[in-house]
Amino acid sequence: MEYKDTLQLPKTDFPMRGNLSKREPQWIKDWMDNGVYLAIRKASAGRPKFILNDGPPYANGDIHIGHAANKILKDIILKSKSMAGFDAPYIPGWDCHGMPIEIQIEKKFGKNLPTAEVQSKAREYAAEQVQRQMEGFQRLGVLGDWENPYLTMNYINEANEIRALARIIENGYVFRGLKPVNWCFDCQSALAEAEVEYQDRTDPTIDVAFPFAEKEKLASAFGVDSVEDGAVVIWTTTPWTIPSNQALNVGPETEYALVKLSNVREGTGSLLLLAKERVEACLENWGLEGEIIATCKGEKLDGIAFHHPLYKADSQYDRLSPIYVADYVTTDTGTGIVHSAPAYGVDDFISCKSRGLTDEQIISPVMADGVYSSKLALFGGLSIWDANPKIVDTLREQGVLLKTLKLQHSYMHCWRHKTPVIYRATSQWFAGMDIKPKDGSATLREKALRAVEETNFYPSWGRARLHAMIANRPDWTLSRQRQWGVPMAFLVHKETGELHPRTVELLNKVADLVEKEGIEKWQSVEVADLLPPEEAKDYIKNSDTLDVWFDSGSTHITVNGGKDNDFNGSHKDVLSWPADLYLEGSDQHRGWFHSSLLTSSMIYGRAPYKSLLTHGFVVDGQGRKMSKSLGNVIAPRQVADSLGAEIIRLWTASNDYSGELTISDQILKRVVESYRRIRNTICFLLGNLHDFDASRDLISVDEMMEVDQYAVAVASRLKAQISALYERFEFHPAVARLQTYCSEDLGSFYLDILKDRLYTCAAESFARRSAQSALYHITMNMIKLMAPILSFTAEEAWSEMCKTFLKNTDSKSDLTIFTEIFEVLPEVTGAEKLLEKWSKILDIRDLLNKELENKREAGEIGSSLQAEVVIKAPNAEYELLASLKEDLRFVFMVSYVTLEKSENETLAFEIKTSEHEKCERCWHYREDVGSNSEHPTICSRCVSNLFEGGESRNYA
Repeated sequence: MEYKDTLQLPKTDFPMRGNLSKREPQWIKDWMDNGVYLAIRKASAGRPKFILNDGPPYANGDIHIGHAANKILKDIILKSKSMAGFDAPYIPGWDCHGMPIEIQIEKKFGKNLPTAEVQSKAREYAAEQVQRQMEGFQRLGVLGDWENPYLTMNYINEANEIRALARIIENGYVFRGLKPVNWCFDCQSALAEAEVEYQDRTDPTIDVAFPFAEKEKLASAFGVDSVEDGAVVIWTTTPWTIPSNQALNVGPETEYALVKLSNVREGTGSLLLLAKERVEACLENWGLEGEIIATCKGEKLDGIAFHHPLYKADSQYDRLSPIYVADYVTTDTGTGIVHSAPAYGVDDFISCKSRGLTDEQIISPVMADGVYSSKLALFGGLSIWDANPKIVDTLREQGVLLKTLKLQHSYMHCWRHKTPVIYRATSQWFAGMDIKPKDGSATLREKALRAVEETNFYPSWGRARLHAMIANRPDWTLSRQRQWGVPMAFLVHKETGELHPRTVELLNKVADLVEKEGIEKWQSVEVADLLPPEEAKDYIKNSDTLDVWFDSGSTHITVNGGKDNDFNGSHKDVLSWPADLYLEGSDQHRGWFHSSLLTSSMIYGRAPYKSLLTHGFVVDGQGRKMSKSLGNVIAPRQVADSLGAEIIRLWTASNDYSGELTISDQILKRVVESYRRIRNTICFLLGNLHDFDASRDLISVDEMMEVDQYAVAVASRLKAQISALYERFEFHPAVARLQTYCSEDLGSFYLDILKDRLYTCAAESFARRSAQSALYHITMNMIKLMAPILSFTAEEAWSEMCKTFLKNTDSKSDLTIFTEIFEVLPEVTGAEKLLEKWSKILDIRDLLNKELENKREAGEIGSSLQAEVVIKAPNAEYELLASLKEDLRFVFMVSYVTLEKSENETLAFEIKTSEHEKCERCWHYREDVGSNSEHPTICSRCVSNLFEGGESRNYA
């Protein structure tokens, strides 16, 4: 007889090698063809809802690894919520309007196309990009309603955005005004805060003198009889703003000094006015000498005017610049006096406006493309960057330039063009942060800050970050000067620029048209189509579009439908408001999280979400951002096609997303090894259940052998731990716990000792069915727990389970594991005591294993089964081990165990090499090998398991 053929060895069609890159596409096809997402929705019907709103990626270019991590995190959360008993739909979305797509159309078809043509081509281009990105997300195993995504360019969403604009106007938040906004010369449009990034740039710095003009007032302020010719000095890094200077700022409590120079300079005179604490540093910097002859507080200088430094160069500059006190002036650098060009600085603008300067009086010569107006004296027709050196030279010629240097500093840049951005005063539409709405309730800033405090943050530091951004942000510039965007569909009076008194009604009327024909309708509709003839002649259509952040920031109403579905959202039947969770990268504190909060606060007075989850950026192994120029870009499609998307999923879940997510080829290799350990465990579990029928062979947990009950108790503990981690959105410790479970709880102990019982006991024996019943619970629990993360592998394992040990059960779905909920494990009586008992036994086992390993390294034994062990144990340990009786040897995986009480209350082991024969079938070294003459090479235990009633096993 070939005894090896009598063993109950594992059998399974679940392969050890996943071959993920080749097999995953078939799973995706099956999910799509079989309507798996719809099946999940059907199975989830009636459950409590969990709503995660998808922050829309921009429809331009293939997805990158950051996109992949973001979408996988969302997928893990939604699958875990669904399997925890929630109805957790996923409606993917895309941001489709805005500058990047317009740029692509310009590159392909040229500039200055008619608006209708731009919109048509942009819509077509965006649709193509959505399809490409959709396929990329599907390849990652993300389940969602891919047949019905939301697109900000869907007609109903465009229409609802206009209705949202009508609502915030009705509530009194919108105003038009001239204000400095972030302006990109390449975009030729205002930029949102989130569209600005900072890069190093080298600019000229200048120390410039503004000659005294009102000497008597200066003398009075400083308490002197008279003052000679002199100048107040400013320092700036933007020479190009000097032509637009209209004021100077000083700190009201700062001490200022009149400095008498030893050497009189033409252009500046013999006196200089500086902050007292800057005098010594400035004089040294300029190579001058002098002494302070008088001082006064800044508040005494308020209103005193000085000549513009170029007043002698051209009559256009022959004007005075008054001093205005301002709290923002510091004396850390410069001269303690700030030059103020209200057209090109927010603080400058606020200061000058507060002193009565009108919009018409503000000097703003820089045009949209960054070129000075031809009407500007001396520098007209030059770009501001080309004008910088010429302005410096002109100031030098006038004798008012004290010093110029080159300074490298962090400066605003457009995130799209990577070119410098300036503050530029333009007439725009704003949402006022500090305006009292019409109902007299709190301001937008106050409502948004209150909403921040009422929101849960993961990680918790996100609260302080978003709070600071809301607390310090300027008014929201809603308008953009683009073609491909949702129109601010206003009718404005030709002469006054005022909105039509029925603007809210008219916006809703336009929205109805847009819902049928898209934003293109605004281009063809005439004023006369909206107003009676007697009014139409006085109004024109506003040509601005809405900030694209308003597009995505209003999706909570355009898609979800808003509170009580008062906006008839595009997916109102599936989603609800507010969302339970928004999840995006950390940059969205100033992006989507921010804009969504503001729109919702203006309309409903609260946030559109209950919780915010933030993840970090993806960086390479050296902590550098992904960059084509660095050659460190890892494309998700390449990883999926080589290693499998499952590896990207496991990598994502294994990272602590609260910080940066690090990826490299070396890191991915480690992830592959981790995956193999998990897959090998699944393979073992499935292989040992090949002849098990859960409908027939399942033994109740109370009847199982003790170690099997312990294994089920450990599985229950695992479920509680991982479920709690899923609940808190903590995935990397969940992965770590799953890996530990596979390698230690199962691999190093339970499955290791179970092989003897599974392989050598009779197929139908109680001992084997008890083990298989435990494996059934372990497998059901483990596969379901890992499914949100390792979705392809769990689906593959589930398919195998449905064909084998679940084939006769009615409770499972053959279609997909994702219609299941997490396994409800049977309760083990006295589970806590059992876990405590076996924890102590395993501690003793670990000590013994170390000594067995020493013997193995010394060459005294081969496998542990070749050893015979005497254990001398103190009373407590003795009673513990004695409770397992003859089964103790199976727990310690040795051929013989003799248990004795220790005389000195210490635990000790005596190990010797067995002198008995090795059983050909079970490999134990036993004295009864050959005791049955018909089977001279096997032990009596194996004879019983093969031909008699089977051995007696009670504990292990």
